[in-house]
Amino acid sequence: MTGALFALVGCGRAMPEDAMMGADPASVGQAQHVDNGLTVNGLTVNGLTVNGLTVNGLTVNGLSTQGFNEWFNQNADTAPMVMAYIVKCSVPEGQTRTFQSTTTGVKYTWPGALGLAPGWAAGKAATVAEQQAVSACLAAHANKYGLHIALSVLGRTADGAAIPYSAEELSQFSAKEACFFGNLFTNEGLFAARDRDFSAAESTTRACGLSLTADACAPITNIGSCSQFCTKADPSQPYYTHCTYNGKTYPAITTRVQPTELFRCGDGVCQFTEHAGPGATAESCRADCGA
Repeated sequence: MTGALFALVGCGRAMPEDAMMGADPASVGQAQHVDNGLTVNGLTVNGLTVNGLTVNGLTVNGLSTQGFNEWFNQNADTAPMVMAYIVKCSVPEGQTRTFQSTTTGVKYTWPGALGLAPGWAAGKAATVAEQQAVSACLAAHANKYGLHIALSVLGRTADGAAIPYSAEELSQFSAKEACFFGNLFTNEGLFAARDRDFSAAESTTRACGLSLTADACAPITNIGSCSQFCTKADPSQPYYTHCTYNGKTYPAITTRVQPTELFRCGDGVCQFTEHAGPGATAESCRADCGA
């Protein structure tokens, strides 16, 4: 799961978070390489709404506008990474989107994967459902540590088609994690909730989805448990279809991780997500990290 490019597990969509980053600025004309994850700082894509991308679509017509070029160059540190995630979430597998900066001459090639926004990917204006589906996908792949973590992404596209998954994928990514929803494009917010019991003794590299307290994951807000806000159209499926918060209902993305991404105070290893102290919690773990 940690190859140089985006990878799948079985026929499902288990994807490394690090497979969504922008191209190396020094690698003109080359495809995206994996060497970072989507940090929460990269989720400030509100400019996409005003520069016309949501209207013109994720095609050459949308990427060649003056507004998009200006936004991309003004956000040169994060724009390549954000666009890589947007294309991965929105565009079907087997397709790519290419953009060449008129300022630097660097050419970026971003591969599609999940196809959550078929109309937007085809050049149409992004519908509200597509904005919501892509926003949930972006939130699901955010990692405040910027780490390369493989995860299983489950849910439906904006037009209701299920993201394929396999029994092998569910077995390998057996630890339920979180659900994500919201609309980043309209400033309505991004929300995450836990899909498992999680104690103060536990910690994880995927803190934004499993946080028990206020965490440094803005603009993602952790609101509690998925079961409080989310429903499944089919209880036998391993994912939530919709979540309702503040009186508004959104399509959801559900994630699973490998059990090795979950840590517990007392397991004998002082993880970087744990801290020394006299207690038995991740924030104060004497057993693993000393007093």
